[in-house]
Amino acid sequence: MKFIGKIRLFTLCFLFVGVCVHSQNAAIDSLMIELKDHPAPDTTRVGILYDLAFSSFHKNEALTNDYLEEAESISSDLAFEKGLAGVNYIRGILASRKSDFTQSNLYFKEALVQFESINDQKGVASINNALGINFFKQAEHKESLRYFNESIKFYDSIQDTHNLIAGLLNTGNIYAETGNFDNAIENYQRVLALSKEVNHEFGIPYALNNLGNIYESIGNYPQAISHFNQSLHHKELAKDTLGIAITLNSLGKTYKLNGSFEKAKTQHQKSLQLADQIGNKGLLATNKANLGEIYLEEGNIEGADILFKEALQISQSINDNNQVATALSNLGSINLKLNTLEEAKKYFLEAINISKETENKERLSYNYIGLAETYLKQGNYDTSERYLNLSLSLANDLGILAAQKEASELLTEVYTKKGHYKKAFESHQLFKKYNDSLFNKESIEKITQLEYEYKYKQALDSASIRELKLTKTVLATSEDLEKSKRNYLWAIIGVLLISIISGGAIFYQKLNNAKAVTQNAIVEQKLLRSQMTPHFIFNSLAVLQGMILNKEEGKSVSYLSKFSKLLRLILENSRDKMVLLSKELEAVDNYLQLQNLESDTIHFQIAIGKNIDPSALKIPPMLIQPFVENAVEHAFKNNPSKREINIEVSFQNSDLTCVIVDNGIGIDAQPETANPQKTSLSTIINKERLEFLSKDVKKKGSITIEDRKKYHENGTIVTLLIPYLNA
Repeated sequence: MKFIGKIRLFTLCFLFVGVCVHSQNAAIDSLMIELKDHPAPDTTRVGILYDLAFSSFHKNEALTNDYLEEAESISSDLAFEKGLAGVNYIRGILASRKSDFTQSNLYFKEALVQFESINDQKGVASINNALGINFFKQAEHKESLRYFNESIKFYDSIQDTHNLIAGLLNTGNIYAETGNFDNAIENYQRVLALSKEVNHEFGIPYALNNLGNIYESIGNYPQAISHFNQSLHHKELAKDTLGIAITLNSLGKTYKLNGSFEKAKTQHQKSLQLADQIGNKGLLATNKANLGEIYLEEGNIEGADILFKEALQISQSINDNNQVATALSNLGSINLKLNTLEEAKKYFLEAINISKETENKERLSYNYIGLAETYLKQGNYDTSERYLNLSLSLANDLGILAAQKEASELLTEVYTKKGHYKKAFESHQLFKKYNDSLFNKESIEKITQLEYEYKYKQALDSASIRELKLTKTVLATSEDLEKSKRNYLWAIIGVLLISIISGGAIFYQKLNNAKAVTQNAIVEQKLLRSQMTPHFIFNSLAVLQGMILNKEEGKSVSYLSKFSKLLRLILENSRDKMVLLSKELEAVDNYLQLQNLESDTIHFQIAIGKNIDPSALKIPPMLIQPFVENAVEHAFKNNPSKREINIEVSFQNSDLTCVIVDNGIGIDAQPETANPQKTSLSTIINKERLEFLSKDVKKKGSITIEDRKKYHENGTIVTLLIPYLNA
């Protein structure tokens, strides 16, 4: 059962709208001077007090309340509805910051009535924006979008850039929450541009934070961390405690997804401390749930259980339905693991009811699976089957591969227990299909993530080089200045020079080590890109299409089976630095069988020495296959009547050798060797790999390619001396 614990907290901006005549962005010091110069209890003083309260609410709540109490007292005496509406508005903000949405909505709706009574359209728009934020945080997206659109329509009509930024940022949050990332990114990028134009205090950090959340969702963790850190910098400058806490939570989630658990825990603990300090219960619950997930990953089930229960209690106290459902799902899964099945059932049923209320179909699908697995363990197969079919229906509609895989796997077990073997077989076939699709999707995501990380490291290396050049320039200038000082400073200069030289030597050594690591990563990246030529894949698909069109059903099924098996082997082998020799030879054999399936034209043989156990040795993946593929693609240009490829693996004097022999035209006659400057890409990559791996495993590694004409024969001999490890 999958744990439903991924909390996606897309940051809410609290860019609530100002309603008084004074600018929101006026410096507090300037406002304090205005307040001192205007002691009269009139509407002007109310306006100054409002601006001070608005400028202080995210930094000093006690001081903000003092300003509000005085503003309320004066407004009541004067029957100043606009002043009273402003006071209710900021109090609604303060309650919302503490996740007290019921009280917050009461303040906002009272302010809405007051603004409407004096026909203040700008005030009405500000309240619509504020209510949109509250409904968003309660996962009521339709209501939230309705309120936001009302406020955006007004601000756009009067070209109010500051408040338009708030509306765009908030609607971007809804797009992000509902998976519409393109629209969300477009909104956030527009927010960044507008915020820079008007020097908006909150627009830049909140847009950066939410872009970080989106990059995290699509697996681009380096970009996500970069955006979060930029956002954190701006929020620290603004002393925005809530914003800092939110960004720390986001950083913690990203580090967790990236496998850096200790860094993740540090960020969540900092965020927890700040959330507790400002009394934000929603953020407290979110951080506890995220820490619970980390404990669960580390195998600390007891610690995770405590944190999930604390998160549930806090979420229930503030009616945060999304977080309540998540905590219930996780607690159900923990009890399922512990075989406390009645407890598990209770949690899953509660989570299902809330998921239905909030229309969260993805969570509902997983909760059906959890409940079905509980009934399966209790032997109630009919009920288990019913919930699994409900889950599979939802997962099919939403295209959730992980849920499809889990549901079909459990259905196979249910049908087997009930003796419905035909249905069990059909469910197992579905499970295999979903499993393969999910594996391919995860492999592609992993390769994409490696590419993101590689590009990000390149950018960091470039920045480091620029910094190093600048440092050298500064040092050189300093040395020139030192020369003009008195003689007694020469001793100090000598000490400094020795320190610099020593540091440089250490740095040079570290730089060489870093370059070696980077070069190894580049070689591995090149390997991934050269595992199997696109030409071969496209040809295979074309052959398969031809078989299908010719209605060669048996042949096409066999071809597809071998082709998918080969792709799977290659993807599996690519995940590890070393793989079993048996797996590597299986991939080669499958590749050659696939070549022969359309027309049996290549005679091949794979011979393994008697003193070799292929399942007991590990070798670098995709080392043999490129040379076999090269022989198939290039060795038989003259179409000899008998095409032969012989592969022999032997073990002598602690050296593992693979010899690949063909009877083709020979390496010297192949087109790429006509230019002596041009070398086979696969040969270059594998030579580089062997250099690094030979050092790592302390075994010899080399590649030798010869034309057989020197032995008065036709063809090419490739001899691989392969570094290996014992399995």
